[in-house]
Amino acid sequence: MLPLSLWPLTDRARLHGIFTDIDDTLTTDGAITQDALDSLAALKIAGLHVIPITGRPIGWSEPFAAQWPVDAIVAENGSVAFRHEGDSRLQRKIYQQQDDSIRQRNYARMQEVAQQIVLEVSGATLATDSAGRETDIAIDHSEFTHLPQKSIDQAVAIMRAAGMNATVSSIHINGWFGDHNKLEGARWIVRELFGRDLDAELDCWAYVGDSTNDQLMFATFRNSIGVANIARFVPQLKELPKYVTQGERGAGFAEVARALLNR
Repeated sequence: MLPLSLWPLTDRARLHGIFTDIDDTLTTDGAITQDALDSLAALKIAGLHVIPITGRPIGWSEPFAAQWPVDAIVAENGSVAFRHEGDSRLQRKIYQQQDDSIRQRNYARMQEVAQQIVLEVSGATLATDSAGRETDIAIDHSEFTHLPQKSIDQAVAIMRAAGMNATVSSIHINGWFGDHNKLEGARWIVRELFGRDLDAELDCWAYVGDSTNDQLMFATFRNSIGVANIARFVPQLKELPKYVTQGERGAGFAEVARALLNR
């Protein structure tokens, strides 16, 4: 990973949008800091699109989608989103890669897998935001409890043995059925918001993240940035961001924003 100071001005100058993780990227100790919030506003004022993409549930995301100066928030690793209408009202959107009957069957099966993990993995508990989830399950590993890496790996293995996708964020282990992920969610929301093909303009977007569930985005975007606390996950990462900030969490995101605003 290169220091963010080496991010070429020519690459920054061509950007017209930024995707970002939320937990431990925008937030610090579970809350957005004033410098990160001010950075979101400054980016919007400068004419840049800002779209957080998170593993958090859609219900958890709604107040932030309403209050933060962002174009939309994509939740549950790419499957559900809130976007702003022209009059600033929020519109809830579902990534339609499954019909209702399939989603219902998947939901029931996911609850069975979640209970299997709780029973078989010592210390495993459902994430406290589980009640708001519609298309995935989440096991807490670092938000309100602590699971060792061996237990995290065991939970991931159970999800994958059941045919689920599984990723590990800075706080949760997420599992789901279906083809969606953060990258598919980014492609989908760019089509929904702007009627454009993200793959045709990848070099015009940046991604900021902090953990293993950001690896697909790091591998896809040449303008990929990790906030400094990504150091915790480097031993588990197969794909690293190209650049890394000096600051951690919200301060790191603010550092990225300054680099863009000073382009």
